[in-house]
Amino acid sequence: MRLSRIIMALMVGLAVVAVVAVPTAAGAAQPQPQPTTTDTPQPPPYVPAPPSLTVNRPTIFLGETVVLTGTGFGRTETVDIVVSVTPLAAPAAGQAPARRSDGSTVAMAPVAYQASAPVSFTAYTNGQARFTKSYKPSVTGLLTFTATGRESDRSASTELQVLHKKQPLPVTGDSIGTPMKLGGGLIGAGAVMLLLTLAWRRRQRFGGAAH
Repeated sequence: MRLSRIIMALMVGLAVVAVVAVPTAAGAAQPQPQPTTTDTPQPPPYVPAPPSLTVNRPTIFLGETVVLTGTGFGRTETVDIVVSVTPLAAPAAGQAPARRSDGSTVAMAPVAYQASAPVSFTAYTNGQARFTKSYKPSVTGLLTFTATGRESDRSASTELQVLHKKQPLPVTGDSIGTPMKLGGGLIGAGAVMLLLTLAWRRRQRFGGAAH
């Protein structure tokens, strides 16, 4: 009797364990719901192109204006531009003046008369990290522009050569007198030829009448 009771107790225990384990296993076998993503996808971070600074004309005469264009800086950023000036070198004694690519020559001013103090100004970029700025140099020489963004610390440089203005050729008394003398000589020669022609015609007329 005691052995049968022990066997019955074991069978009841196993049955209880089976009943409890079956729902648990069934629940574990069911697919679990996947979490849904409701966040809006973010655009990739803005990576600007390498900064650049250019001028619309590499060489100008003093008094003319150039346009500086900067790209690749920060968006809506203040850009500080520093201008350093390298004076034009004076030619050595007996040296020919500088010659441009078009064949014309440029007289180089002595270094002593050139200003070399740096100049600075500011520009402001738009939403595309771009700016344009007009600039009118007040000195001659090789100008180097260096632009640096205040927030991005991105920097770029470019150069501009500023030459002296073309000076008109002076008109002197000798240059005026020479053409006048030449014209007067031609007028006198023409008058003499006219008188000789009239005299020859008169002689021919009277000579013909005598015959």
